[in-house]
Amino acid sequence: MTRPSAPADLAAYFDVQYNARASVEDFDQYPRQYRALSDAAHAGLRCFKDVAYGPGANERLDIFPAACPDAPVLLFIHGGYWRALSKADSAFMAPALTAAGACVAVLDYDLAPAVTLDHIVDQTRRALAWLHRHVGEYGGDPQRLHASGSSAGGHLVGMLLAGGWQAQYGLPEKPLKGALPISGLFDLLPLLDTHINGWMNLDEAAARRNSPRFQLPDRGAELVISYGALETAEFARQSHEFLDDWQARGLPGRFVAAPGRNHFDVVLELGQPGTPLYRALLELMGLPS
Repeated sequence: MTRPSAPADLAAYFDVQYNARASVEDFDQYPRQYRALSDAAHAGLRCFKDVAYGPGANERLDIFPAACPDAPVLLFIHGGYWRALSKADSAFMAPALTAAGACVAVLDYDLAPAVTLDHIVDQTRRALAWLHRHVGEYGGDPQRLHASGSSAGGHLVGMLLAGGWQAQYGLPEKPLKGALPISGLFDLLPLLDTHINGWMNLDEAAARRNSPRFQLPDRGAELVISYGALETAEFARQSHEFLDDWQARGLPGRFVAAPGRNHFDVVLELGQPGTPLYRALLELMGLPS
C-alpha cells in the first residue's frame, strides 16, 4: 500500500481513511436499521432492561437470557466513534443468538466529548467485572464470557483483552474466553491529527495507554478478527496488525472475512444465521451453528 510521505499529506490521508461515514452512501440508513432491529428484539424477547453495573446514569446493561441456564455470554459493545449510539440501537443480534443458546448483554456507556476515553474504558471494564460476578443470576455462565463490538466497540473489546488491569477490578487474569472485535481501532496514534480528535481530545500519552496494540496480555482469550471487505485500507491494516501481534505472542487468533460488507453493515452479520461472522461467533462460544 502506497502512502504519502510528507507529514501533512499523511495527516490528510488518515483523515480520509478514518472518516467511516464518508466510506458509504446514505450513512443514515444504518442507524435506522440498528434501531428497528433492536426495537423488534426488545418487543419479541424476554429482557432484563437497564440493569445497573455502576452508579452512573448510563451505566446500564440490557440482558437477554438464554432459554437454558449456564449459557455462554456475549457482551456486546456498540460503536459510534465513542460519541454516538447506545444500547437501544444495539440488540439486533439478540434474537438469533438467544435462539442458538447464548445469553446476550448489551452495554451502555457515557459518550465523548462529555467524558474522556479513559472514563469509557473504565466503564467497559467495570461492566465486565459486574457480569463476572452477577451474570449467573440471569442464566449466564461467568466462566464463558465473550465480547464483541464494532468500530469504537471493537476498540473497547480490545481494551478488555489488554493485560495488567484485571486484578484492580477483582477479575481473574483472563476473564474473557473469547472475543470478536469487528472493524476495531487498536492503535489510536493515527487519530491524533484527524477530525476524530476534535471530540476525543487525545494527547499522545492518552492515545498510547488506550491502544490495545500497546497493551497485549501474556495470557489471552481466543480472538477472532474481522472487518468488512469494502472498508478502507486503514481499518484493514489495524485489524491485521493487531492479529499479527496477538499471534506473535503465542495467543490464539484467526481472521474471518466478510465479503461485500462495509463498515456499518458488517456487524449486522452477528444476527444473521448462516453468515461468516454469525458462524464464527457461535463456534467461538461453543454453540452449534
